[in-house]
Amino acid sequence: MIKTLIKSTRITWASKNANMFLLALTYAYFMGIPINNPFQILGGLILVSALWGALYTLNDLTDLEVDRRDRQKQSRAFIENEVDKKIILLFFGLIVAGVFIISFVAFPSSFTFLMSLMLLNQLVYTLPPIRLKDSNLAPFFSTATNSVLRLASCAVLLGDVFLVPLSVYVFMYLAGMGTYLMYKSRSRDASIVGFMGGGLLLYMLYSGDMNIIQFAVAILPSFLAAVPLYLSLFTNKDYMFRLADILYHQVAMVFFMFCILVIIF
Repeated sequence: MIKTLIKSTRITWASKNANMFLLALTYAYFMGIPINNPFQILGGLILVSALWGALYTLNDLTDLEVDRRDRQKQSRAFIENEVDKKIILLFFGLIVAGVFIISFVAFPSSFTFLMSLMLLNQLVYTLPPIRLKDSNLAPFFSTATNSVLRLASCAVLLGDVFLVPLSVYVFMYLAGMGTYLMYKSRSRDASIVGFMGGGLLLYMLYSGDMNIIQFAVAILPSFLAAVPLYLSLFTNKDYMFRLADILYHQVAMVFFMFCILVIIF
């Protein structure tokens, strides 16, 4: 049972948090801002990842019946091994409570506030009666919003949420939305969002809001996953989804963590 609960947190998906933390850290690095709280930044990354692990667990619980009918999700933790719903909710509650207790005690209030927004956003997205996940608003409140909040949570630990330019927040929002739309095989909408993101990217590179290294951090790892996701629209969907998962959630995670440690230490 414990193994199943841990699997439900999708530990490797912490790469999404590490990606956004690394992007924020590059702004401090290139501006020459000293990082005097490296352990707090690492702790913040762990707390954000723990919170998201709990939210993924809740997501799997609320999607249980839908996932059972989806051939691509048969390896999800609660599909392979049944766990009592009360135990799952207790597991979720303990992680969330622990995360926020630590955050209140040891982290800036702005960081705790942003984590509260992550929690609220995901609860509204996942739980009935609102459950935006099943509405036309889903692309606006899924990966898109979450990417912005992850990025901002590291920026506040560096002392200023606007250390990262506003245009970069908008760009990451569009990138997250595009990834969601490709995952849902909405190629037309994904192409429109991709065109908008490309235009904004050219502006950022021209204006100096993002340099080529930051572009690599923000885009290339996601691009590696986006290629098989895009190809999944035309061929071998299951294989392409697995390849995208390995590239972004496992291969890229090693790269993200190595760069984070180099910058903060």
